[in-house]
Amino acid sequence: MKIGCIQMNVGFGKVDENYERAEQLIREAASKEAAIVVLPEMWNTGYALEKLGELADKEGARSQKFLQDLSSELGIHIVGGSVATEKDGKFYNTMYVYNNEGKLVSEYSKVHLFRLMNEDKYLESGNEMNRFALGEVEAGGVICYDIRFPEWLRAHALAGANVLFVSAQWPTPRIDHWKTLLQARAIENQCFVIAVNRISRKVENFNGQSMIIEPWGEVLWTGSETEELAIVDVDFTKVEEVRSRIPVYDDRRPNLYAGIVEE
Repeated sequence: MKIGCIQMNVGFGKVDENYERAEQLIREAASKEAAIVVLPEMWNTGYALEKLGELADKEGARSQKFLQDLSSELGIHIVGGSVATEKDGKFYNTMYVYNNEGKLVSEYSKVHLFRLMNEDKYLESGNEMNRFALGEVEAGGVICYDIRFPEWLRAHALAGANVLFVSAQWPTPRIDHWKTLLQARAIENQCFVIAVNRISRKVENFNGQSMIIEPWGEVLWTGSETEELAIVDVDFTKVEEVRSRIPVYDDRRPNLYAGIVEE
């Protein structure tokens, strides 16, 4: 299956420009026969957190129509990265996923808010898992800082996900953490990880290096440090092969894990 990873430059607070650029890249991915397209985190506004009152998508209406129309027209699955949304006077970092018939199959608000970038001061955290199916592909989706919580991604894998989609605005100074954490999440969960980061040119410090990683931990593709649309063939049947060779799911002892008291 061909996966389109949209490693786009996100304009800080430039909502209309960001929608226009995202549409161009989604259409290009569809023209190159991508079956699934993945966008980065907060692609509609960038991290203009102080301006969310004027920039956030009210009830996610614009983003949902945008993704629904394109997925239906082009016959393509879209993992819609995440967008800044406003609901009932509160702001969220929300991922919408549409299948190739234009149907909303998942809505997820980022669970773990990154205090180093003041997300907790401006955003509300979500409380629900993000499990969905795109055709025969059983998947889960998380956002950026979520990958530092292995138990959260394991929960998605235990619920049936064979691929974990990650949308991010991961900063350059910690890009080595990004690479290591993504490989670890793929290996320990014996699943594909398809992770799309953004790039920036001036104000913010993001340098892409999106990744697609196999269940063995082999990196199939790493993005550059510039805006890029990559189309990568992925064989999802490899999940079953890896899990049969090293049966970590059968060898788990959750009765012991549940007995560990957490503060």
